[in-house]
Amino acid sequence: MQNNQSRLTALDALRGIAALGVVLFHFLPYYNELYGHSFDSPAFLEFGRYGVHLFFMLSGFVIFMTLERTQTAGWFGLARAFRLLPALWAGIALTFLSVHWLGPEDRAVEPVSALLNMTLLHEYLEHPHVDGAYWSLVIEANFYVWIALLFYGLKSWQRLRPALWLWAAASYIGVIWWKAIPESMDFLVKDLLFVRYAPLFISGMLLFRWHKYGKPPVADVILLVLTVGHCLIAYKAPYNLFVLACYGVFILAASGRLSVLSRPGLIWLGSISYTLYLVHQNIGYGLITLFYQWGLPGPMGVGLALCTVIALASALHYGVEKPALSAFRQWRNYRTRTTAASPGEGA
Repeated sequence: MQNNQSRLTALDALRGIAALGVVLFHFLPYYNELYGHSFDSPAFLEFGRYGVHLFFMLSGFVIFMTLERTQTAGWFGLARAFRLLPALWAGIALTFLSVHWLGPEDRAVEPVSALLNMTLLHEYLEHPHVDGAYWSLVIEANFYVWIALLFYGLKSWQRLRPALWLWAAASYIGVIWWKAIPESMDFLVKDLLFVRYAPLFISGMLLFRWHKYGKPPVADVILLVLTVGHCLIAYKAPYNLFVLACYGVFILAASGRLSVLSRPGLIWLGSISYTLYLVHQNIGYGLITLFYQWGLPGPMGVGLALCTVIALASALHYGVEKPALSAFRQWRNYRTRTTAASPGEGA
């Protein structure tokens, strides 16, 4: 792979495509399953639910890039917190209010559950998601904790690699004996180690190292093959083949062979993908139902809901997400300069 340190715009575009796939899945086949449309949606949109798996691959790639240029676990944790939490809190507030105003009534949660969602610990405390899409954010946050502990604790790739091998092996064992896992180990295997999804993150990390350092050692190649192959047993056909195809597209993009995706519209969509993910599902459901009550044709109602949540995601991206990141970077740079200028520092 190309040893290019710059951020790959094709991967940003892929993130945008994945986000749009998830949104269309929720708005068309999944809404139809839950509440019913007056028209038939294309069957291939069922694959959109697996756009989240592409997000997990991208997260492994990007997070390992972040880890390698962040000196301490504390700074890594702060960077992730400023990246995720301000937009999450805004998304939770908007979704909570929207559902209580527009519905759907079956997706309303109590205020205490909404507050616990802000910690991303709500699922472990058996509280419902403010938005159904938040299940993956719990896994993302869990991954950040694990990889920070492993990366900063083990301090080298040579020590980290065996831990990833063990995690990959546990993921194979977990999905093969999914229904036979003892109740005493259910939380550890399914929730804390998230064995259905961990190999997606690990493969993204391996692909980042391949991208940055060139041809990987044999041990990394074998681990990459195992983590990619995990999808074939973790998910049902034909969706497992779709996830495998996502790996192929991801590898092509990371190797610089999908520059055709680097279009301004797709790159922009990738930039708002996180906030779009935060606010699209339950708010979208309420809007679609409202537009149907107004007598708008089904496709028009879905189209207006899509435009509305994209506009809302843009507002959150530019009004909350970017300013929060900018404030953090300014503060971090200030702290770095202050520390460097302290008398006796480094003596």
